[in-house]
Amino acid sequence: MTDTPRIVAVPGSLRDESYTRTALVYALRAAEHAGADAELLDLREYDLPLYDPDLDEPGDSELVKRKTREADGLILGSPTYHNSYSAAFRNVHDYWSYDEFEDTVTGLLTVAGGSSYGSTLDHMRITIRGVHGWVLPHQVGIPNVYDQFEADADAPDGRAFVDDDLQDRVEKLGRLVTEHAGSDPVVSGSEAAADD
Repeated sequence: MTDTPRIVAVPGSLRDESYTRTALVYALRAAEHAGADAELLDLREYDLPLYDPDLDEPGDSELVKRKTREADGLILGSPTYHNSYSAAFRNVHDYWSYDEFEDTVTGLLTVAGGSSYGSTLDHMRITIRGVHGWVLPHQVGIPNVYDQFEADADAPDGRAFVDDDLQDRVEKLGRLVTEHAGSDPVVSGSEAAADD
């Protein structure tokens, strides 16, 4: 890792007015303020067909994988659909493997139209751990998302949070991913004892 960590955020939403994307823009802005080189990997801008393991490097899949692999830290977001993540998130995740995530610090965020989002974060955490990503304990769920923003031309993505505490949680996610980017995962007490 260079002195400037590279943080990439991926919104698992293809919606033009995506609240997931807006929240990730706030997290990336906080990452930049913490000293990161930040990029939003907007899946709408890439040709990423439905994952088929029989196809050899379809569409922009190699580019998307390279951008993910070269990141020192990742912030992943998804809307909550039927108590889990979106098809767009699942599809890009199917392209990712250990090569993209091995020991990479990862922050998670989800938005929900209602009040239930916990299972989405659980599913994201389990599947990212499945490709050896290092998932931060701090995660963000935004409930009742349609009520959490108001139009503001001067705000990131043209939307301002109405709840300062919620904005602080999202921005903290960006800062924490930046602070831990490139770090070795913390070993547990039993692993540390075995090393001694």
